[in-house]
Parts: sequence; C-alpha cells; structure tokens
Amino acid sequence: MQHIHIKLFAESPAAVRLADAIPVFHRWIQTSAVPGLLIDVADYSHVINGPGVVLIGHEAYYSLDAAKGRLGLLYQRKAKADGDAAENLRDALKTAQAAAALLEHEPEFAGKLRFRQDQVAVTLNDRLLHPNNDETWAAVEPALRAVLDGYTLVRNENPRELFEVLATRA
Repeated sequence: MQHIHIKLFAESPAAVRLADAIPVFHRWIQTSAVPGLLIDVADYSHVINGPGVVLIGHEAYYSLDAAKGRLGLLYQRKAKADGDAAENLRDALKTAQAAAALLEHEPEFAGKLRFRQDQVAVTLNDRLLHPNNDETWAAVEPALRAVLDGYTLVRNENPRELFEVLATRA
C-alpha cells in the first residue's frame, strides 16, 4: 500500500477555528515536532469544505481539514514506504494519531479539539496503483482488517473517486 491518507475526525468541530492551526504548524516546522522534513504552511481555511490549513512536508502533508464537511486531521503520506501493506498502514495510522495528540495539546486547541477514537478514514491516493475497484479491495482488505481489528470497514465503491474505506468501531 502506497500514498496512504489517514483522516481522524474531530469530536466538536464547531469549537475549532481552522486558522488557529497556522501558528501551530509554523511552530512544528521550527521544532521538528513531527517526523520528516517540514517545508511550509498553506492556508486554505477560506475554502468551504476544503483542505483547511496544510503543513507541507517532503515526505508527507499534515492538515487540519474540512473536506466533505467533516473536520479532522488528515495525514497524507507522499513518499514511497518500504514495508508491506500492513506495515505501511500501521505506520501511517500511528503517525496520524501522534500528530492528532500533539494538536489536541497545543495552546490554540487545548480544551477545544479532540479527535474521535472510534472512526478513521483510509484513502489510497494513487489511481494507477490502487484503482477504486474490487481487485484493489481484495488486495488491501487483509491489511486493513489486520491493522483496524475490531472496526467495521465500509468501502466507498464509487469508481470515480479515490479508493477509500471508513472504519468505525461500535
């Protein structure tokens, strides 16, 4: 599995201002708070249901985003990962969870931002490697089930969209 995106959803999105992520992400660059080479911050907070505020890195992007009308932390792995599918997914999930925990404790978000532990979206952003079809589902389902044990997996089956699975724990 390559080009994995993990989105962790916010519990109370109304309490959060996207623009508050701008100084946070600049601090993360200055302090190397998350793994990888961090480059810049892009502000798209004015775009409704858009990418929000993006921390641009060489290996990955981190964003406080509102895509599809759901506020969350989106971790987007760009660089090729060397492990097998389960290892790559597990690494991406752990990285996203660590960034979410950091974000929750930043002064700008303390007491306002909490991420749900019962739901996560996994997207594979490479239509050539991972087209949204039954063959991709068959290939990646074992890794998804191994890493997201205890979650119910629901695939977005629209072939015009990226391969995406919403994992929900009851």
